[in-house]
Amino acid sequence: MTYLEQIDPTRVPAHVAIIMDGNGRWAKQRGQVRSYGHQAGAKSVHVIAETAARLGVRYLTLYTFSTENWNRPADEVAALMSLLMDSLEEETFMKNNISFRIIGDTDKLPAPVLARLRLCMERTAVNTGMCMVLALSYSSKWELTEAARRIAAEAVRGELRPEDIDETVIDRHLATSFMPDPDLLIRTGGELRLSNYLLWQCAYSELYFCDTFWPDFGEEELCKAICDYQQRERRFGKTSEQILK
Repeated sequence: MTYLEQIDPTRVPAHVAIIMDGNGRWAKQRGQVRSYGHQAGAKSVHVIAETAARLGVRYLTLYTFSTENWNRPADEVAALMSLLMDSLEEETFMKNNISFRIIGDTDKLPAPVLARLRLCMERTAVNTGMCMVLALSYSSKWELTEAARRIAAEAVRGELRPEDIDETVIDRHLATSFMPDPDLLIRTGGELRLSNYLLWQCAYSELYFCDTFWPDFGEEELCKAICDYQQRERRFGKTSEQILK
């Protein structure tokens, strides 16, 4: 049986987050420049988005460009921004009933890129299926710092008492406030770290690491990760006996 055939359609994770790692190493293995790997990785995004939507995933969040990535060579950053604009295929979103969102420090994005992203968000807002979210110029430390600033500003204005600040208040001020926390976090490329990605939101996410480089991560690899997820017992701090009640 394929992994697709093994998936229980009633237990598909509502929110899947992915750290798409390994584009550069995939290209290096083939004697190519890093941008070649990024181009191949962009094709995997479309395959995974279509597959996730078909399986019933409600939110797919992809770590596309971190705040730390601005420190990469200027030519690579420029190539990534250009690729981002070229790979936004609204036809794919419309055909699969996918809406599109972004999270991150968008003030740092080039104006043409931001305009293209906003246009795609506007045009796909009518779609009612899966929401695909790109984390662009994003990091958890940036997100939590911004949330703390907004909460502090509300407290200074007298709109919020310090003793009323709880997890719900913090959730409401995060960039991800419009969606549930990830059920499953996948990282490709063999690295075993979260790299400043959705740290607050992934407190109880199931973590799945694989050696496959992102350009080679296709439908069957995603289904394999979901099958692994479905074999786990999610206790959220409780005992197995409590979960079974």
